[in-house]
Amino acid sequence: MQLPQIRIQQQHAMIGMQSRDAQLSIDSAPAKLEISQPEADLQITTKQGNLTIDQSKALADVGIFSTEESVKKMANEAMQKAVEGSKKRRRQGDMLMKIENGGNPLAQVAKENSQRPEKQFNIGWIPSGDAVKFDYQPAEVNIEAHANKPIINVEQSRNQFHYQRGDVDVYLEQENWIDIDFENVKLVGNNFEIEV
Repeated sequence: MQLPQIRIQQQHAMIGMQSRDAQLSIDSAPAKLEISQPEADLQITTKQGNLTIDQSKALADVGIFSTEESVKKMANEAMQKAVEGSKKRRRQGDMLMKIENGGNPLAQVAKENSQRPEKQFNIGWIPSGDAVKFDYQPAEVNIEAHANKPIINVEQSRNQFHYQRGDVDVYLEQENWIDIDFENVKLVGNNFEIEV
């Protein structure tokens, strides 16, 4: 015996989705930076040192004098020699005026005038220990420095934003359908029979 059968096949609809992510890009340029450093103001003043050497005493110890002192000393010595010579000539003149008193004044005067004193020489030209005097004024150095601050200029760069928004596409990927089959189904009517 064959039973009537109904066969139903169906397929559901399927929806497809395709998404595109949003994109953000940022362009950031570096800031413009300028730095300049002015030189420091520097002033240096120097007062030179002064060295004074006084060797007049040392020169005087060895018989060397300045022109003024030498002229003065020679004038004094000449005056003294002139006085001594004048005294000597007066004394000798007095002796010759009194020739009648006896003795031999001519021979004595001739002997005095012909003999010269013997010159003495000795190492006496060594100056004394404190003959040279030193006076030193040290040098002075003044330094004035003034530091100048650096000059900094900054120009900020703006960021560039590029945005592309995302998107979602929805579409029908598969349509739905239904299929119905009949088997062993007969329609019996008056004087006829139909198989469905």
